[in-house]
Amino acid sequence: MAKEKKVNKVKDKAYEKLKAELKTRFISTVHIMWGRELHELTKNEIYQTVASVAKQYISDNWIKTNRTYDERQEKQVYYFSIEFLLGRLLKSNLINLGIEEAVQEVLQDDFKLELSDIYEEEPDAGLGNGGLGRLAACFIDSMAAHRLAGHGCSLHYQFGLFEQKIIDGQQAEIPDNWLKNGFAWEYRKADKAIDVKFFGNAYMKDLGNGELELVYENPTTVMAVPYDVPVVGYHNNTVNNLRLWNAEVNRDFSDYGFITHEQLQQKEEYRRFVENITRYLYPDDSSYEGRQRRLIQEYFLVSAGVQSIVRHYKKTGSALSNFPQKIALHINDTHPALIVA
Repeated sequence: MAKEKKVNKVKDKAYEKLKAELKTRFISTVHIMWGRELHELTKNEIYQTVASVAKQYISDNWIKTNRTYDERQEKQVYYFSIEFLLGRLLKSNLINLGIEEAVQEVLQDDFKLELSDIYEEEPDAGLGNGGLGRLAACFIDSMAAHRLAGHGCSLHYQFGLFEQKIIDGQQAEIPDNWLKNGFAWEYRKADKAIDVKFFGNAYMKDLGNGELELVYENPTTVMAVPYDVPVVGYHNNTVNNLRLWNAEVNRDFSDYGFITHEQLQQKEEYRRFVENITRYLYPDDSSYEGRQRRLIQEYFLVSAGVQSIVRHYKKTGSALSNFPQKIALHINDTHPALIVA
């Protein structure tokens, strides 16, 4: 009985320490993010602040998880899916971190805020539409919960979900601008960008010594920039990664300088081509152009994802012949089937 009381006393002390730490972090985060007092913030800004505080705990575990995987040289699983229907992440992340109750008490007792109201401020991530995306989200969530080195790979859509409205008696689908206030959980990793090449001419050049060299000329290059989203395991300090690829204008095309009208037109056509790749989930495929856009989108996902995985694998110094022993690539439905090729 005395031992049980001692354990409870230690737990109570640790809990109070956590609450004090949360209060300090919350106040400092408000000042750093917004440069204003708490009472001046909008509801969405308060949500962003609470999410940022949660990310501080997540980041510590994320760094430790990656270090552990590298030290143990664990086999990595990468789950490719054209969509991941994540839902709202604040509540699940706080629960998985084991700090929801403490956060709720601190917000209520010290700042007169209700955590349930803050939950309602989070938009659904527009990264999926239905069962396919929910299945993918459940897989990566389960892998983190079981401390498995499993990660997701998908696209960073500007308009993934849609709103349904009735206009003049007809159903209309209106794009949902879910990114208007940003996505609180993502980390943009511009330094890990990948070049994905389209079109151009490819042929084999005879080197004259019985060897052939692949020559790829005049491609259209699109920059794939990764946005990483942490996937938090339940009460186990494990954080895996969901990598979302965004299509962006290649650096060489970003400088307009002194150019002709024709060159300006070419740059604008290129910009439209790039932006359309990750603008919508499932572009309309009722036309040839629409079907081509879907194929371009799927190839963009596969090329960026596989290049990134191979690049990271090479940094370990392991031989490519051991690739299957260290890397597993899983595909969700037919959209990432180009991985096989």
